[in-house]
Amino acid sequence: MTDILTLVFRTFTSQTDGSEALTGPPTSPATCSALLVGDAGLSRSVLLLAAVTAASEVGVRVVFFTQTRIQSLPPCLQKRVPGVSPESLKKILFSYPRTMEELLQQVARLHEPTNTSPAPPSLIVVDGLEGFLCERGAGLAGFHPGEQSVQAAHLSALLCDSAAFLTRVLRSRSPGADPCRVVASFQSPGDGGQAGGEASAADPTLEVLDRYFRVRCTLDRAGSYEAAAGGLHEVWDIYLSGTGMADASGAKECEDRPAAAQEWKLLIPPDGLMEFKLV
Repeated sequence: MTDILTLVFRTFTSQTDGSEALTGPPTSPATCSALLVGDAGLSRSVLLLAAVTAASEVGVRVVFFTQTRIQSLPPCLQKRVPGVSPESLKKILFSYPRTMEELLQQVARLHEPTNTSPAPPSLIVVDGLEGFLCERGAGLAGFHPGEQSVQAAHLSALLCDSAAFLTRVLRSRSPGADPCRVVASFQSPGDGGQAGGEASAADPTLEVLDRYFRVRCTLDRAGSYEAAAGGLHEVWDIYLSGTGMADASGAKECEDRPAAAQEWKLLIPPDGLMEFKLV
């Protein structure tokens, strides 16, 4: 399985894009963790699309952590994946921790034999890290900025450690198995998905998350004129960047070297379909 986000974008590429022959980046440990940054609603749709794609197209187990109960797939996903079998959807385990403590406990339980039999999950998804870090689900005032960064580091380290553990289990059963991946979403305070992403760039918690999630997927809403010109409901700019992208390209990692990047467009027409286009 190639990088999961690239796989999603390729699977749902715009039919007019002409990029059917695209190939994903090589599998490497650095590309096994990705963080979606931007609008919470759109990030959740992309995470759900990633989970459904992994379960239906690749046939692997997925664990999806979120504070908000999912009753059904969003309309845009229902239209995009009408042929998904119930058996494929059964490969996705939705879990609803309410607080940071509950999330940490549930992630830690992924190491238990009951969660690796008969097959361990190959994708861990966490929807809305900001909700857990602010403890919104518990109705608390939230952590202080410094404590929030510590909590972000603690959770990220546990997620990466769990993915590494599950990768060892997967490869002990099948030496050629792809690694377990982690994909999460985070919306900085004051960042409503507007173009530019300046609010996200200055967030100290995001700086901590970037140390663990080596690929960042930034979601920026394009100008309304661009959507109107194409007869679309919305257009989003998607930027894949980070040291993980540089590692995947085969370049030698260097702290002061700009990381490789990749840009996509997300086109959402009035009927609600989601189509991706490589820029």
